[in-house]
Amino acid sequence: MSEEIEIKDEETTEEIKEDAEEETEQKVSRTKEVEAVVNIYTSFNNTIAHVTDMAGQTIIKVSGGMITKHDRLKANPTIAMFIAKKISEDLKEKGIKALYIRIRAKTGNPAPGPGANAIIKSLSREGFRISNILDTTRTARGGPKKKGGRRGRRV
Repeated sequence: MSEEIEIKDEETTEEIKEDAEEETEQKVSRTKEVEAVVNIYTSFNNTIAHVTDMAGQTIIKVSGGMITKHDRLKANPTIAMFIAKKISEDLKEKGIKALYIRIRAKTGNPAPGPGANAIIKSLSREGFRISNILDTTRTARGGPKKKGGRRGRRV
């Protein structure tokens, strides 16, 4: 009788250890988040969002023209929200939860177009963790001569 109790005790302790190991494995898998980079190009005429994985492979690319056919609306913040919604559906399907965001405006512009903030806000509302926001707008360093001739544009 005492031998049977000892055997059962050993079996239950082994089961408890296995359960604990499974729980720790589940915790490890939950903490590791898949990350992606969202490259947002905004001008005053269009908004383009290009999502890549960390190696640079394209996951999805959406522009304002894919959402609306009206040229005057492509840079609109409302259309940018629809761009973000389309991106978030695809990223959730692939299991991506964390994002790095890189915003780029037209070279020489002091600020990005109206769609950049709308995309960031929509993605954060969809539940993505935004790790970093980086402005990668290029700045002119002299560069080629501007159009308009020697005396400039006469109005």
